[in-house]
Amino acid sequence: MGNPSLIYGQMYALAGSYMIFLLALYVYMAICLQTIAKKTNTENGWFAWIPILNLVLMLQIAGKPVWWVILFFIPIVNLFAAVIIGIIAWMAIAVKCGKPSWWGIMVIIPLMNIIMPGYLAFSKK
Repeated sequence: MGNPSLIYGQMYALAGSYMIFLLALYVYMAICLQTIAKKTNTENGWFAWIPILNLVLMLQIAGKPVWWVILFFIPIVNLFAAVIIGIIAWMAIAVKCGKPSWWGIMVIIPLMNIIMPGYLAFSKK
C-alpha cells in the first residue's frame, strides 16, 4: 500500500476542493435569487443568503403560500415536497421574470438547474 499520510492528504485536498465548489455554488444561487427578488420587486432579497429563509423568499417571489416550507421538515414528505414545490415555485418565478413557465421544469434536469436561475436573474424581461 501507499503512504497513509499521502492518501489522507489527497482525501483532504479533494474534500477541500469539493467544499470550495459547494460554497461557490451557494454564493451563485444566492446572488441569482437576490437578483430575481429585486427584478420582481419582492421585499427582503437578503433572505437569499440565509438557509431556509431562501426557500421562504422563493415562495414569496412565486406568490405561493409560505407555510409550504413546513413540508420540508416532515420526513418522507420532504422528498416529494422538494421536487414538487421546487418545480411549482420555479415555474411561477419564470413567469414573473417574463419567461415561459416550462423553464421551471428545468430545475429537475442536471446542470440546467444551475444555469436556469442565472438565466432568469440576468436576462432581460
